[in-house]
Amino acid sequence: MADGLTIGQAAAFVGVTIKTVRHYHRLGLLQEPERDGSGYRRYGSADLLRLVQVRTLAGAGVPLAEICDLLDADPERFSAALDDVGHRLTERIDDLIARRDTLHRLAHGDRVLLPDRACAVLDRLADLDFSPDYVAIQREALVLARALVPEIFDSFLTRLEHSLDDPEFVELIRRGCDAMSWDPDDPRIEELASALADKLLANRALLVMPTGFQDRPDAAYRYGLVNHHREDQWQSIGRLNALVEANLRAAGIDVPHQ
Repeated sequence: MADGLTIGQAAAFVGVTIKTVRHYHRLGLLQEPERDGSGYRRYGSADLLRLVQVRTLAGAGVPLAEICDLLDADPERFSAALDDVGHRLTERIDDLIARRDTLHRLAHGDRVLLPDRACAVLDRLADLDFSPDYVAIQREALVLARALVPEIFDSFLTRLEHSLDDPEFVELIRRGCDAMSWDPDDPRIEELASALADKLLANRALLVMPTGFQDRPDAAYRYGLVNHHREDQWQSIGRLNALVEANLRAAGIDVPHQ
């Protein structure tokens, strides 16, 4: 021990790995001691002090690229540099907390992707005893609407809220759910489409598209992705939606058309 420590001993004394010590050498954070007569590099107390300092700063979150300058700085610059590192660590902590909260919300479904107002609509659907599958489809549609057609997202929510406040409209929505099991040529689909269109036309102001939305070259495509979500699974629902849109257009509503 009188002649100093081997790299393995130095690493063990300070609480790092040999690989870490060698990495510090490569970065110039710690000078390599000269080899002794046996060919071993021996670490003295000054080397261990430097190793402890580097390890401590690295463990505190100081980037390795900044440690060398920091250790060679005067007390005032050293203090200022540590304050800067502290601010950056605080930002990282805030970011990690936000990510943790996001993961927590993700554990409760897609709600992380929706505002509270949209979540309230989904809760309302569940309270009205709509099936979990139907609520899930509406959640997906809301997520898509917010991402693909943000210009009409608020009006879309308002339309849903008005619909759920109207018992007759709620009953029509229930019939729409039943229509999933109907044959696409079932005559009841035309009747239901007409009734739904009439209900929607009772609040024409809610059907007006925001100014400029239709001018977007992909507006119709974006709208269609939302309004016709999952239609491929139920041909009857595809026909129902097509008939509702046709009735609205016949009444003068400018519904985006693919």
